[in-house]
Amino acid sequence: MDEFGERPARQWRVMPAHPLVKAAGAVFFAVMAVFSGDPELALLAGVAAAGFLVLAARDVLAPVRLAADEGGVTVIRGFAGHRHIPWAEVQSIRLGERQRLGRTTRLVEIDTGERLHLLSSYDLGAPPEDVTEELRRFRLGTAG
Repeated sequence: MDEFGERPARQWRVMPAHPLVKAAGAVFFAVMAVFSGDPELALLAGVAAAGFLVLAARDVLAPVRLAADEGGVTVIRGFAGHRHIPWAEVQSIRLGERQRLGRTTRLVEIDTGERLHLLSSYDLGAPPEDVTEELRRFRLGTAG
């Protein structure tokens, strides 16, 4: 059984090292806040520490960002919730590309008509191209 209360055919999750790196960032900024000697820098470092801690907590509380089975997909919703979407509600599954600061980022795009769910390799722990193809096979009933 998994955190969805069922046994999905496939899950994609945040890699285990990511929350550890974020926790280390939180510790670094917390130490900087305590020992900075400058109230403005301490405040800024404290906010950064809290931000890193929140992001690490999300990775620990909801490591599975996407799951798929013959009935549909389950995606992350909000901070640590999940939403199951039956295949009948999925209008398209695409590999999207975004250009920013001279860098191309690939994303899995799951379009339900009402919402567009975007998941990166960070969220999935796998290349978005591979996940997109596997999701399409599930949707067609040819996975496994």
